[in-house]
Amino acid sequence: MPLEQKKQYTVDDIYALPDGVRAELIDGEMYMMAPPGLTHQNISAFLHNTIYSYIHSKHGECVALAAPFAVFLNDDDQTYVEPDISVICDKSKLDEKGCHGAPDWVIEIVSQSSRSRDYLTKLFKYQTAGVREYWIVDPISNQVIVYQFETGNVASYPFADEIPVGIYDGDLRLQIKTE
Repeated sequence: MPLEQKKQYTVDDIYALPDGVRAELIDGEMYMMAPPGLTHQNISAFLHNTIYSYIHSKHGECVALAAPFAVFLNDDDQTYVEPDISVICDKSKLDEKGCHGAPDWVIEIVSQSSRSRDYLTKLFKYQTAGVREYWIVDPISNQVIVYQFETGNVASYPFADEIPVGIYDGDLRLQIKTE
């Protein structure tokens, strides 16, 4: 008896979801997304506002965008993610539908339902797609794991530390705020 094949979803299936229903698509597999909690939203708002303000104050070329914002990592219709924060420095990747290609810096804020995806699946996808820096912000353990894919450096920081941002050569340092 042959193995049952899983349905391979496409970006069209994401756009066919009812309004208000959010999902991500990784290699044709769809992952439904639960609404974020208060701590998640507080961290996301703090990070987005701080990064946006930094870029603006330096008259930088990069753009900081908070979820929900579509990122089409691969040049196919099988992968569609919504990172909590995306920083894109090549504006030619952007259009009204989202970012086509790898952002320079991606931040994912871990929730109970996204834990394995953020630590395993997305880590691999972001690295192979060309993301330069990936942060996993984990409110459960109060730590941030920073992957600098260009240099191969990986570091773990408690929320209380000032964390240097690699794509800005450490000129920007962030301390995670949960309120």
